[in-house]
Amino acid sequence: MTAMSQSASIHRTLYRTLGRWALLATLLAVVVVMLGAWTRLVHAGLGCPDWPGCYGFLTVPGSADQIAIAEARFPEVPVDTAKGWPEMIHRYAAGTLGLLVFGLAVAAIRHRRAGVPVKLPLFIAGFIVLQGAFGMWTVTLKLWPQVVALHLLGGFTTLSLLTLLTLRLRTRPARVDNEAGHRLARLRPWLYGGLMLVVMQIALGAWTAANYAAVACTDLPTCQGEWWPEMDFQHGFDITQHVGPNYLGGQLTAAGRVAIHVSHRLGAVLVLAYWLILLAQLWRCGGSPLIRQATALVGVVLLAQIALGLANVAFHIPLPVAVIHNAMGAGLLLTVIHLIWRLHHCYQPVLSTSSNLIKREVAA
Repeated sequence: MTAMSQSASIHRTLYRTLGRWALLATLLAVVVVMLGAWTRLVHAGLGCPDWPGCYGFLTVPGSADQIAIAEARFPEVPVDTAKGWPEMIHRYAAGTLGLLVFGLAVAAIRHRRAGVPVKLPLFIAGFIVLQGAFGMWTVTLKLWPQVVALHLLGGFTTLSLLTLLTLRLRTRPARVDNEAGHRLARLRPWLYGGLMLVVMQIALGAWTAANYAAVACTDLPTCQGEWWPEMDFQHGFDITQHVGPNYLGGQLTAAGRVAIHVSHRLGAVLVLAYWLILLAQLWRCGGSPLIRQATALVGVVLLAQIALGLANVAFHIPLPVAVIHNAMGAGLLLTVIHLIWRLHHCYQPVLSTSSNLIKREVAA
């Protein structure tokens, strides 16, 4: 075996190892997003009035002595273990994810000369610190909707960044013929437009959750028996709400919440129509089987997400459906990112230098 082949073998092993850890972090990020949804849906966002502990303890106070100490520290917030544990389980999972992300950043720095991406792991590590700060502010600012919505979006962003890192470390580029490649390339701007629509819809979903507007409309396809019910968009999308009140359960009027809910519904219709047309165009363009699979996956997840949204309203927000709806929203974002990634890597230029040859073998 030549020195070059040995080096390529070492690089492949390194990439595979880091790719497995990145995949593990991505899967854990999905769990954290689902736990966050669970915590919010059982109204446990203030299950622990302090951060990062719970009433000053590392776990939820359980014994009579611990509960007495906790209630002496926070007399205005009686201990409720049924709400404390969802909050702490979410924090434990998020803390474990943080450790994994920092570990990936350290490994990237150590092996930067081997061609391991460094900037992305470091950026993710920095972002996870910011996300932790938003988690703290969520509690200390008593579920202020602006912070809650940004914290939810931060979780989706963390998951997206980890997915990109996993793709960089594990995915082999897909090849398509020139004719199909040119047809697909013309659709890239529309794909980015579709990605922005998905992000905007997720933001609407975050604002809906932060303001407890999911139950504002309990019938389909109308809302409160009307196609266009009374709505107050200025109140519903007022981002200048004051910090201070306890926002558990929301502070908006009914008309404001209805405006948020209807906006989320209309956004879902727009996303569905846009992506069905775009996916049909992508399918007609052909390309490699991997690109077709990525296209089909987006379609399946999109339809599943719409069905879950309808089920949420029809069955009045059952907890399992609502949690899966949040997770599927993340899944839709990730499948779109995956599709765009595949299209960007449908070509692989012929490499001739020894250093590029190693990188090509590593990617394989």
